[in-house]
Amino acid sequence: MAKISINIATGSLQQEEIIVGIDLGTTNSLIAIIHPDTKQPIALKEHGSSSLVPSVIYFDEAGNVLVGEEARGHLISSPERTIFSAKRLMGKSYNDIKNNAAFFSYKIIDDNTESLVKVQVGNKFYSPVDLSSFILKELKIRAEHILKTPVNKAVITVPAYFNDAQRQATRDAGKLAGLDVLRVVNEPTAASLAYGVGLNKEEHKLIAVYDLGGGTFDISILRIAGGIFEVLSTNGDTYLGGDDFDNVIVQHWTGKSGITKEMLAADSGLAQTLRLKAEEAKKYLSANDVFEDEINGHLLSITKIEFEEIIRSFVYKTIACCGSALKDAGLKNIDIETVVMVGGSTRVPLVKESVSSFFGRPVNDTVNPDEVVALGAAIQADILSGNNKEFLLLDITPLSLGIETAGGLMDVLIPRNAKIPSKAARQYTTQVDGQADMRISVFQGERDLVKDNRKLAAFNLTNIPGMPAGLPKVEVSFLINADGILTVSAKELRSGVEQSIEVKPQYGLTDIEVEKMLLESITHAKDDISIRALTEAKTEGDQLLKTTERFLQKNASMLTQEELLQTASAMQALQLAITMEDKDLVYNKIETLNDISRPYAERIMDNAIAGAMKGKVI
Repeated sequence: MAKISINIATGSLQQEEIIVGIDLGTTNSLIAIIHPDTKQPIALKEHGSSSLVPSVIYFDEAGNVLVGEEARGHLISSPERTIFSAKRLMGKSYNDIKNNAAFFSYKIIDDNTESLVKVQVGNKFYSPVDLSSFILKELKIRAEHILKTPVNKAVITVPAYFNDAQRQATRDAGKLAGLDVLRVVNEPTAASLAYGVGLNKEEHKLIAVYDLGGGTFDISILRIAGGIFEVLSTNGDTYLGGDDFDNVIVQHWTGKSGITKEMLAADSGLAQTLRLKAEEAKKYLSANDVFEDEINGHLLSITKIEFEEIIRSFVYKTIACCGSALKDAGLKNIDIETVVMVGGSTRVPLVKESVSSFFGRPVNDTVNPDEVVALGAAIQADILSGNNKEFLLLDITPLSLGIETAGGLMDVLIPRNAKIPSKAARQYTTQVDGQADMRISVFQGERDLVKDNRKLAAFNLTNIPGMPAGLPKVEVSFLINADGILTVSAKELRSGVEQSIEVKPQYGLTDIEVEKMLLESITHAKDDISIRALTEAKTEGDQLLKTTERFLQKNASMLTQEELLQTASAMQALQLAITMEDKDLVYNKIETLNDISRPYAERIMDNAIAGAMKGKVI
């Protein structure tokens, strides 16, 4: 039976549901579709406005959320309540980002664990999934307003180097925003599609995608053959982009114009105005030789030659990354047949000239570099919707596959719509000291709790050598072969103990059952993710209590009476919070206990190291 949807504004019938393409960017995000008449990809925008939505979220004191241009206005006035670059936190723990923690003006929780990072605004705690879902929700609302029809399905792009956890976090953010994420596509693949590369099945090409955005730089080398995109290598710098160009212009003007560093430090409004002028100068110098303006009587002037001189080191850095990416792919620059430019910062003439010179050929920059990734995502969405008959999609997994983790949560290893054959692996550990076996339960479905999904199989990994909780490393691997048969294996990496099980193809579900499970996952997304967040908070709290208890048993004599009393009180408060249904309260008590224990834990560690080194010469 064919599905027919109705345009709620006009009452006209639409044969197929709209699937949108979304570029969820570090600095800006946007949404694109294939135009029903021209059949060309277009980025959606309100009349007379930009297609770009700044990836910025502001939380006011009352808990209201602003996204985009309105939120960006609060970056200076309320930096601790305004979140930017949330994409950099996707799938990351505090340990992953601690070296760059100073870059963020808002509070990122240092819980000294490998659990996913959390952002604190007032008394509330948000995960990167929550933050990204606010941006995606804004894009969904914007698209529905422009198209006057519901938007529920999307293709979302991610950097080629995103790992499994980061891709899953992106899918979860889409689900929380009310979107069924049909496919997560690599940004360089999307950019290539927007340039028409790979649309011809007979085509065999080696291409380089040079992506210089506001805050990040990526270079990807792709091999395209028979409509299949293979990423051969990626390189880049997650803290290099157009913002750096703006900053060095500000530095160039500071002092020269009579505006000093002290004046900027004392007046955040002046600092923001000067930064915006620098951005204006950068854009103006792409087509002109001299930029001149003034702020409060202070003359601002910079020539194109001066600008190119002060940004040259950044551009050289990107070229060095291109060299590394080629080396990793085992290629030379002359092997590359097409160079595609992505990101607003590639409009700078020095960037284009340097990239063209390095690869020894003119660059492709005819498609709007801000929109190229979203346009490619829209083409991919068109292929998935079946409108583009030139492309045959490979077999895909109908529903996500994963295992049960602490608290009855579903941890997805192979997401729905992953191409077959497919494989994925992830490491887990024990929760109890001396745990000798681990139950591996395999589930299929889109809900966050395994009780709402379908159980496929279960087996025990036995004879794990007795070790303290958290020390064993158990790698669980999923492999779906070309026939759709799933093999699940578990291996304790320190001892080599291994066990596996085979699950038959298609897992016995009808199309109607699959559709029902998908619909339920979107309907219950908000509740599911709230339950997941609460369960994760309680599990984290439990683990911290056990760890602290073990630490105190060993080291109580090295603590002062006051430290012991404060710790006992904080542990009691956390224990009580775990019995309640409030994740923010649990995280608050975890943070309090961490703040109390960190100083004496560091002191005892320092003493232990000093004792071990006594009498030894370095």
